[in-house]
Amino acid sequence: MASAPRKVLMLHGYAQSATIFSKRMGALRKTCGKEIELVFIDAPYVLTPVDMAYLNTLSTSSNSLEDLGAQEAAEEQDPALAPRGWWRADAERTQTYGLEDSLAFLRDVLAKDSYAGVFGFSQGAAMAAILAALLEKPEVHPPFLVDGKPPHPPLQFCIAAAGFRPRSPLCDKIFASTYTTPTLHVLGRTDVIVVEERSKTLLDVSGNKRVEYHDGGHFVPSKAPWRNFLRSYLRDPTGEIAAPGSAAASQNPSGASTPIPPEGAAHSAS
Repeated sequence: MASAPRKVLMLHGYAQSATIFSKRMGALRKTCGKEIELVFIDAPYVLTPVDMAYLNTLSTSSNSLEDLGAQEAAEEQDPALAPRGWWRADAERTQTYGLEDSLAFLRDVLAKDSYAGVFGFSQGAAMAAILAALLEKPEVHPPFLVDGKPPHPPLQFCIAAAGFRPRSPLCDKIFASTYTTPTLHVLGRTDVIVVEERSKTLLDVSGNKRVEYHDGGHFVPSKAPWRNFLRSYLRDPTGEIAAPGSAAASQNPSGASTPIPPEGAAHSAS
């Protein structure tokens, strides 16, 4: 009898949706086959025209949705393509709005099933790290508990692609100390949405990290070496897995080497 597939919770980026992210990750889904099930879910907050107008003011180009990996959200009126987010941030990005509601939503998702790990992109990567850290110490946010108990055991791994640490009092509590869930950070050398300085805020609180750089911008790399690498990591995050790129562009699991930082800077609500 075949064993059940390993389930991985997939969290999309700001202005994306589960459908958009699933389409973008189609090559990885195919590579994973039946042994790994990627479970894509929608963030609870549907972005309004005001949110989208604000997003455009934060971008350095006229293609802000494309920069965020979500141009489909502007092309169709299909509800499955409605742009969503896990929270809104103020203009200075010092406070989050809606994060508590998203954590309550994810609490209920986790309570209904068993997941090996979580994989997030951009704002979803930030949420993935928050989730991994919170499952290690759920008592710091009592509303996350179910009948006084955590909704799910600590995750086996977290993958954060283009991730960052949000700034808010709740995140300060969750990340008051480093979290230890094995976390793979995937960063683009030419990412102008989540730049090196911003991504470092999440690396600093990740106590058991592996960092891999790709040569592109704000997206999850999908070429064959990356697909195979990610599949191997999803299978066994603690295994000896060769880097998908050159040695100079990767950081080993112990965090001993120094990757080449991306250049450029931009602001985003992602």
